[in-house]
Amino acid sequence: MSTPKCPECGKPSTGNFCQHCGATLGGRFCNQCGSELGPGAKFCNQCGEKTAGGAHVPAGARQEAAAAVVAGQNLPWWIAGAAMFAMIIFFGVRMVTPGPLGAPAPAQPVAPFAGGGSGTPPDLSQMSPREAADRLFDRVMRAVSASDSGEAQAFMPMALSAYEQAQPLDHDGLFHLSLLNRVAGNLDEAMANAQQVLAEEPNHVLALAAAAEAATDMGDRETASAYYRQILEVIDAEVARQLPEYLAHQNIMESVRSDAEAFLGG
Repeated sequence: MSTPKCPECGKPSTGNFCQHCGATLGGRFCNQCGSELGPGAKFCNQCGEKTAGGAHVPAGARQEAAAAVVAGQNLPWWIAGAAMFAMIIFFGVRMVTPGPLGAPAPAQPVAPFAGGGSGTPPDLSQMSPREAADRLFDRVMRAVSASDSGEAQAFMPMALSAYEQAQPLDHDGLFHLSLLNRVAGNLDEAMANAQQVLAEEPNHVLALAAAAEAATDMGDRETASAYYRQILEVIDAEVARQLPEYLAHQNIMESVRSDAEAFLGG
């Protein structure tokens, strides 16, 4: 397989940043539909939108496009673009994968999107902001669980934007947002989401686990150890509470104790 080329200078480059001009190698995306653009492309091959003169499109612009999709403005183009993105993304893209938390189980069966199974893709524009956010969360975490980095990256901006639109979030929503931010590499945001829950529920097991994993990824083992010790102290009492989010994420609740014991045991 040929070495990917930098979207800014066009020279062969690998890693996260171009060694020739320093540009990020995250790729270029259409402002209108969110589809990936080829190096030097002047028009999107999915929706025909004119690009920013062949320059790298910043992440903020992709977030704005994602917000429009969740609002239902560009949904047909995004579904087509996301399916194409998953097929053509090159293998050199690095995807941050989650640790012992794994992929949460959905509370209810979820209808497939384009590119995954059969049936009619759900119309996000007909859902409430929270329903759309949870559906996108499930899509991303299923892709992560299947090691499908292309699909996970395609739907991640939509999922993050959806949860921002669904504010204020309950504890389960903040837990979902923490996991998404951790998978996306936004570790400060992942920790902040978990701590927002802990400010109201100091012994919330899912939030403690999310905070412990974020601290681990940050390299702060002392803080992670503190969270894991607290989990072992409170988990029996917390499980007995049978909170809706505990029941919806039963697979995580079953593994949290062993994860904590394994971490503290070295």
